[in-house]
Amino acid sequence: MTGNLPSATSLRPASPDDAEFLYAVYASTRQEELAQTGWDEAEAQRFLREQFRLQDYHYKTYFENAEYLVIETAGRAIGRLYLHQRREELVLVDIALLPAWRGCGIGERLIRDVMVRAAGLGLPVELHVEYFNRAQSLYRRLGFTAGEVSGPYVQMRWTPQV
Repeated sequence: MTGNLPSATSLRPASPDDAEFLYAVYASTRQEELAQTGWDEAEAQRFLREQFRLQDYHYKTYFENAEYLVIETAGRAIGRLYLHQRREELVLVDIALLPAWRGCGIGERLIRDVMVRAAGLGLPVELHVEYFNRAQSLYRRLGFTAGEVSGPYVQMRWTPQV
């Protein structure tokens, strides 16, 4: 699924050895939110560790057969991509890059690859994004439409042209 990516960017299955890296990616996505709490570093780390553990449990429970992939560039881990193929859709469970790699087109190219894969299967792509997440504008630009709002999440869906 890396046909449109630069040759130095690749995907590989996540392994137990990636746990600390995957935590670091997760923690990097929560920094703006944590900055508003006033917590000290120890409190923030406890919160992040617990939230990461709960998210990991949720994903592995509800997306048991998902592809849990590490995004690499030139052999260096830079993010994660989690996909779950259902009979009726391809779910983009999670995509996140370390801060230094955001905004340079890697995420967009990966999402486009997911869309090509889904179109080849005749499936729509579904994802959920926090309503305050700036990535919503990227998803809209790629043709995703907003749907149901549940708590802090907006369901978004892209359907391939027939």
